[in-house]
Amino acid sequence: MVDTAVATFQARFERRWGHLTQPRVRALAWLLDSPDLLDPASVHWGGRIASLPAVTPAVAAWLGALQDDPSPLDAALGPKFYSRLGLYAEKLLAFYFEQQGLLAAHGLQVQVNRNDTVGEFDFLLHDGDELLHWEFATKFYLLEGSADPGVFHHLIGPNLADTLGLKMRKILDKQLALSRHPAAQSLLARPVRAAQALVKGWLFYALGTAPGMAGISHEHGHGFWCTPAQLPEQRYVVLPRLQWLAPFKGRDVDVLDVEALRAQLFDLAQPVMVATVDTVEGWEVERTRGFVVPGTWTEQAAARRLAGALPI
Repeated sequence: MVDTAVATFQARFERRWGHLTQPRVRALAWLLDSPDLLDPASVHWGGRIASLPAVTPAVAAWLGALQDDPSPLDAALGPKFYSRLGLYAEKLLAFYFEQQGLLAAHGLQVQVNRNDTVGEFDFLLHDGDELLHWEFATKFYLLEGSADPGVFHHLIGPNLADTLGLKMRKILDKQLALSRHPAAQSLLARPVRAAQALVKGWLFYALGTAPGMAGISHEHGHGFWCTPAQLPEQRYVVLPRLQWLAPFKGRDVDVLDVEALRAQLFDLAQPVMVATVDTVEGWEVERTRGFVVPGTWTEQAAARRLAGALPI
């Protein structure tokens, strides 16, 4: 089983970052200080998993200054509404790298010609006289079935679009090889010392379970999944997609008891993320989180996986 201390991640985050109530600043703090999703030391990943350094007092103070005046972060993100959570997280991280003087390039496209794009570097970072190539992903997967040796194929996205196994195979086999492509050579002023994947996110397990899995960070953030009928008696907030990163903290939000949430999720078609919350000094603060899934979700996930509709 996963260490029970992992279940207190939200409490530990609130103790350290409770003063951060600006949603974008709070999300950035989570990106910088959350546990890795994957274990960098695991043989599964061949040394190609990156980790951010521990948050220093100087970075913590910088985040505190952004809480007081988030305008530099707001300017970097721009006025657009981000519909893709991954792009939002990537822009947050790019702001951090740029502010720390680490960013050599972000979103640099590699093209053979105008109509043929080979790929794109998420991040090229300064590393002395060389560069680091980091591919970045923020992912949320539900464990369908048992945690057997093929577990990465049983960790399935809530919309049934991909699996952790598929995502990591694409990153490791294709995206991290981009700097070796001939078309990339003319774009790189310095050699790339290493290409690695930085993976953040949360995993979700059937209510009441939390299996340990090889290749997954021992301290990874996790939550539950269940059907509406299985929801325990708690106070809930429904989390919109752009609030999936950091543990939730908010005011003037709709807090639902379990019966009201079940009524709202009647005829549920797609998984919905919720947080259980406690009221602390006028704020609703996340205690746990989970996906509420349609009653047929597990059958659909298993059928698509076994039929090959979900790549493995």
